[in-house]
Amino acid sequence: MIGPQNSPLRGCGLARLCTAIVAAALTAMPAQVPQAQAQDSRSSETRELVIGTKVAPPFAIKAKDGTWHGISIDLWRHIADQIHLRYRFQETTLNGLIDGVADHSLDAAVSAVTITGPRERVVDFTQPFYNTGLGIAVVSDVGFAWWPIIRNVFSVGFFRAAVALFAAALLVGVVLWLIERRHNEHFGAHRRGFGASVWWTASAMTQAGAAAGEKVPVTLAGRLLAMTWMVTSVIIFASFTAALTSQLTLRHLRGTVNGEPDLRYVRVGAISGTETTEYLGHEQIAFQVFADAETGLSALQKGRIDALVYDRPLLLWLVNQRFSGSLRVLDTTFDPQAYAVALPPGSELRMPINLALLDAIQSDWWQETLSAYLGPG
Repeated sequence: MIGPQNSPLRGCGLARLCTAIVAAALTAMPAQVPQAQAQDSRSSETRELVIGTKVAPPFAIKAKDGTWHGISIDLWRHIADQIHLRYRFQETTLNGLIDGVADHSLDAAVSAVTITGPRERVVDFTQPFYNTGLGIAVVSDVGFAWWPIIRNVFSVGFFRAAVALFAAALLVGVVLWLIERRHNEHFGAHRRGFGASVWWTASAMTQAGAAAGEKVPVTLAGRLLAMTWMVTSVIIFASFTAALTSQLTLRHLRGTVNGEPDLRYVRVGAISGTETTEYLGHEQIAFQVFADAETGLSALQKGRIDALVYDRPLLLWLVNQRFSGSLRVLDTTFDPQAYAVALPPGSELRMPINLALLDAIQSDWWQETLSAYLGPG
């Protein structure tokens, strides 16, 4: 006999009840997810964001009273006002910016942060707001130096010119010997006569006075060849000397470093922890490391290095502010770079910040900001 507790009707009732509960839960879930997302979105507007930054004038400048301003800082303030964000700045190092954003201890990194492949793997970047590249700072008055002379003497061009002159003297000496060997005892048909002919040709080329000695051509053809050679060698030597002198003078006036290719032959400085060191290492350019740009520029001013490689706008700012007259920044720019705001991976702020950033950099306000810090142009 089956009791009431085992009734088939009761089992059917429990199944229907469970089905109804599951259906109600599934119906309620879609309504709860948007609500949670809306709460997360609103949390960025209500809580105080921690914005990492570091001194990198003119993009991030720290005043004596602890307040911040600069191109990147002003841009962030403009964006935050547009999308109603509360925030505070926290100073750190360049590595601290990337690490802090990567582990979510910072809500954003605002300074002169360059977009690179290794950084893109650990953080998200907004749209770039400034495109630039690496620049080179050098001493304004290089003075006289022996290095350009030594470099030219041991250059490939100098070696080729020397070989060409030697070959020309040897060729003329052989021809002169063939003409004079049967008519001139000094250039007779023997090994010593051949050597005397070549030596006379080289001496005549260098105006060493051999042509006025006893060993001179005696045939008409030999003398015509000797006259032609002496006149030609004077022109060759004058041209060679003028070219070498003009090159040394140009280097004296412009300095030993005139662009990125010259970095391989001079003492180069770079800033520790920046993408500059990666670029120089990739190009196999030897360099010394400095803690910051100001220390590197001081070393350049004292003659410890010949060039400092760093982000060009940062070099321009520092040289104009603190090293004007003694240092200068070359017009050349290489290794293109782009600055952007770094955000934690998957940050909900990326879309609203991008929209506000794009509006800002296309406005007259942005051009006025750049002109205020970098000057017109």
